[in-house]
Amino acid sequence: MAPRFQLFLLTTIVFFQLVFTQAIGQQKRPSLIPSLNAYSFSDLLTARDKQQVYTLFNLLEWCASKKIKALDPTAYFFPTYPEVPSDEYLKKFKDHAAKLGVIISGTGIRNNFASPDPKVRAEGVQLAKNWIVAASKMGAPIVRVFAGEIPSGYENKWTEVAGWMIACFKECAAYGEQYGVKIGIQNHGDMLQTAEQCIYVMKGVNSQWAGLIVDTGSFKTADPYKDIAAVVPYAINWQVKESVFGLGNEVPTDYKRLVQIIKDGGYKGYLPVETLAVRGKAYDPFALVSEMIEALDKAISEVYR
Repeated sequence: MAPRFQLFLLTTIVFFQLVFTQAIGQQKRPSLIPSLNAYSFSDLLTARDKQQVYTLFNLLEWCASKKIKALDPTAYFFPTYPEVPSDEYLKKFKDHAAKLGVIISGTGIRNNFASPDPKVRAEGVQLAKNWIVAASKMGAPIVRVFAGEIPSGYENKWTEVAGWMIACFKECAAYGEQYGVKIGIQNHGDMLQTAEQCIYVMKGVNSQWAGLIVDTGSFKTADPYKDIAAVVPYAINWQVKESVFGLGNEVPTDYKRLVQIIKDGGYKGYLPVETLAVRGKAYDPFALVSEMIEALDKAISEVYR
């Protein structure tokens, strides 16, 4: 065999081995990325006498130090909330995140679209619109909105109240489309307590610019894992809690089972964790978030092995 042909053959074999190895690596590379929802640090981030002890800028730096790839900075921890910060402030925040290599994966507001008062609902829609614009300026792809608590006197009129909510979500989604920002509807244990209710609302909204923020700890059912599995196709973001059975429950989330459900449902993207203080228990978000991120990362590695 001619030396030149031998060299060509060897080069070809090496090339295809590299291509094959890269392809295998891409297949195994996890499509889920643990991240952080800022509400875990609610007590520290809440302003006192209009001054914050700990700011979202500090939290960005902590995320970078812990190699947490994304942060969902809840809107009410910006110093001007409910008003939108200045363009200068938003740019400064966006630039600082980019400098640190931390993605801004979304933000969120407080609202009540289940209120019988049309004025309250309209105020919530306007607040969402204001923060959609703010989100677009700081590079956040999603604005989280709530449904609202079940209003007094409407306990047996869920469908009627859901109609008000759907109308508000539709208006927000249409506005979000103009700015390239999606509306994330969170199941918060309020009007949205089951997968069936979430899916009913999503089908009613029927927009590519609206999806679910799946709060794993707020399904009020016997088997929350079943509800989580049912809504994965509608998910655009998450809040992964310490227990799927609710705040303070001693049964911890089975992260490997959760990740397998999410993978099977086809979701790819960020998985923000959110830990919450429980009355009567010591609370250290720095330690708890680190533990949750580590456990979630381990589960992802095992499921995508």
